[in-house]
Amino acid sequence: MTAARQVRGAQARQSGRRAEVLAAAWLMLKGYRILGFRLATPLGEIDLLAQRGPVLAVIEVKQRARLEDALDAVTADQRARLRRAAAHIARSRHRLSPLTVRLDLMAMAPGRWPRHLRDAWQEGT
Repeated sequence: MTAARQVRGAQARQSGRRAEVLAAAWLMLKGYRILGFRLATPLGEIDLLAQRGPVLAVIEVKQRARLEDALDAVTADQRARLRRAAAHIARSRHRLSPLTVRLDLMAMAPGRWPRHLRDAWQEGT
């Protein structure tokens, strides 16, 4: 791997972490309680895990140059992986098991307000 590629990768990871922190702050302002950041499960990683009332929100954070690109950035395979990881978390943490699991997207773009899409992908999409 070239040095330039390593630098770009490090910058992308740092930018992603900043986006996740901003997304978490935005969600807290909306009344969500953040339960975890970058949760690794055997079935995939969850960017943010949050609860609001009876809902357990599994939130994928995507930052792109344009909001439209962020909205289109999650593939069907990624959505399936998120669903499996969400089910694993809900099963493995007793107090979360009664909650309704929902997959959300936080789309981020420079100079734009974050866009929170609740239940961003219906089952099977």
